[in-house]
Amino acid sequence: MFDRETLDAIEHKAARLKIEPAALQAVAEVESAGQVFAIVKGRQEPLIRFEGHYFDKRLKGPQRELARQQGLASPTAGKVKNPKTQAGRWALLARAARIDKQAALESISIGLGQVMAAHWAKLGFASVEAMIAEARSGAAGQIEIMARYIEKFGLVDELQRLDFPAFKRGYNGPQANGYENLMARAYERITGDVPVSAATGMLRMGSTGAKVRELQALLVRAGYPVKVDGDYGPTTRDAVRAFQRANKIKADGVAGPETFRKLEALKQSPDEQLGQQGVTETPEAKEGLGGVVGGAGVEAARQTIEQAADKTAWIPGLEWLSAILSVVAVLLVLGGLAWIAWGWWKARQTDEGDVLA
Repeated sequence: MFDRETLDAIEHKAARLKIEPAALQAVAEVESAGQVFAIVKGRQEPLIRFEGHYFDKRLKGPQRELARQQGLASPTAGKVKNPKTQAGRWALLARAARIDKQAALESISIGLGQVMAAHWAKLGFASVEAMIAEARSGAAGQIEIMARYIEKFGLVDELQRLDFPAFKRGYNGPQANGYENLMARAYERITGDVPVSAATGMLRMGSTGAKVRELQALLVRAGYPVKVDGDYGPTTRDAVRAFQRANKIKADGVAGPETFRKLEALKQSPDEQLGQQGVTETPEAKEGLGGVVGGAGVEAARQTIEQAADKTAWIPGLEWLSAILSVVAVLLVLGGLAWIAWGWWKARQTDEGDVLA
């Protein structure tokens, strides 16, 4: 999928990170779809994606209003659509740069690793322009940016143990885009081996659910301020690493048996259940489906429908409509209860985040 020059650069950076070249190549393939450059105005340019919500956050006052009017900025992620062609995306970037060059350049993801240029300082570049120049210098420059991101954001361990679900959670965020499975398949195609992580079946980045909430509640009790939300993200991983270092456990950010034994010593009783959500505490109960089915919205909707049924019952010829509305009100309540029950059942499950077979 990549030419020899690109593969050589991947091998060089992988050696520096002490990871398998195939693991780094798998990430690069998924992030770039195997494309290193596009031809824009007769020259090779790295692939970019413009993020209008990033641009919006970096602007103020009249500049923000102007950018929104021109369809270049929005507080909602994904609202500003990227052109299908790279030439169109670079043209979009040029339009944004006429409003605020720094903000515009910081609002693109760039290169093989599709790293946000907003991270230029953390990645050790003197300016955002310097980071973009590195990406434009060639495949090796783009892989250098990706390698720096993996290093600076603490994701080397995840690739060393071929833990693609954990790596995806730290690299791509919590959205369910299936990149972890694509990376695993790419690795298998490159090497002929199915990637098997030593962390399979344990809690780590990418894990979600009841057991994660218990872990987070125990970390809070141990003095590590994490959000008890059931999402094992970078903050939880960093807290686990800190707890492991303090307790002389291998600090890999994976909550395995030894880490849990140490944490469970903080329970007030062996059968204490931490982090559990009650029926009314789940998102399904609080927010409902579309703001209506489940949650507080179901009662308000039911009352409105029943009021309409009462009113139509007195109108000659519309008795049938009153009966239908009454049935709808009952179905709405039953549907709401079913939605809440499903949310409560889901809240009691745990997904370790392993690669699908």
